Amino acid sequence: MSMYNYVARRIGFMTVTLFLVTLIAFGITNILPGDVALLILGPNANAESIAALQAQLGLDRPLYIQYIDWLVGLLQGDMGESLRFGDPVVGLIAERLPRSLLLAVTATLVAVTLSIPLGVYAAINQNEAPDVSASMFAFVGISLPIFLWGLVFILIFAVWLNLFPTNGYVSPGEDLLASLHRLVLPAGAMGFALTAYIMRMTRSSMLEVLSEEYINLARAKGMSQRVVVLRHALRNAIIPVITVIAFQFSYAFGGVVVLEEVFLWPGIGRLTLTAIQSRDIPLIQGCIIVVALIYMLSNFAADLLYAYFDPRIRYGGEN
Repeated sequence: MSMYNYVARRIGFMTVTLFLVTLIAFGITNILPGDVALLILGPNANAESIAALQAQLGLDRPLYIQYIDWLVGLLQGDMGESLRFGDPVVGLIAERLPRSLLLAVTATLVAVTLSIPLGVYAAINQNEAPDVSASMFAFVGISLPIFLWGLVFILIFAVWLNLFPTNGYVSPGEDLLASLHRLVLPAGAMGFALTAYIMRMTRSSMLEVLSEEYINLARAKGMSQRVVVLRHALRNAIIPVITVIAFQFSYAFGGVVVLEEVFLWPGIGRLTLTAIQSRDIPLIQGCIIVVALIYMLSNFAADLLYAYFDPRIRYGGEN
């Protein structure tokens, strides 16, 4: 199977998955209790005004007609208008999505920078003090929820040391240094929480590869420890780690819903929370679609990286 056929199949699979996501998002948001028109007009609204608003919003039509209209709008780049803000959903998401991507990408980079060296170091020092310390760190990191790490970072670096602000956002285009200054705490807290998962997978994968015969052969040939570990072992051990990194990036992007509220970061996470609290159905649906698409794209990128890191995977050859 050629690389082009593989990519085409993956895109087709993503398209089907995204279609199922639209069904689920539309179905869930339309079975939520409460009347949207009543929420907009307030409890003192009369039946005539509620019925008029329902007709204006198209809520009096059959659900399958509403779904088809919504799906056609999605294909045309129209997600409807927010009931809470009165603005197009696409514009609201487009404004906040880069902020959440900045936070998730930075947190993932922090996690990768910390976790892979720690995992490799723990593996080559198996059952020794560095390995035990790294394993304890991973256990603590996995056990604590991500929002708690945010509170810990606020307490240490903002309250005790007074090094960084606890909230707010500055665009990198306006002031790069101020933007980085406000990014450190949320990205650091999230990256620290993600480090444990990636470190454990790196350690486990490295231990498995280091026990292979070709590693023993490389050592018997007199290759240095650095060459054996970095050139031979790590390259082959990185495949399952890539999967975990892609999953953790998706988790980071989904986790911004909680962490953005902790740090008052004006991204898609806080927008989703506001939409849920306001029962803003078009905005909830739009946020769900975007988050699902980010999940799928991150996993798609991980699949494409397999061929680069593992020469045994030959997408360009025949089955």
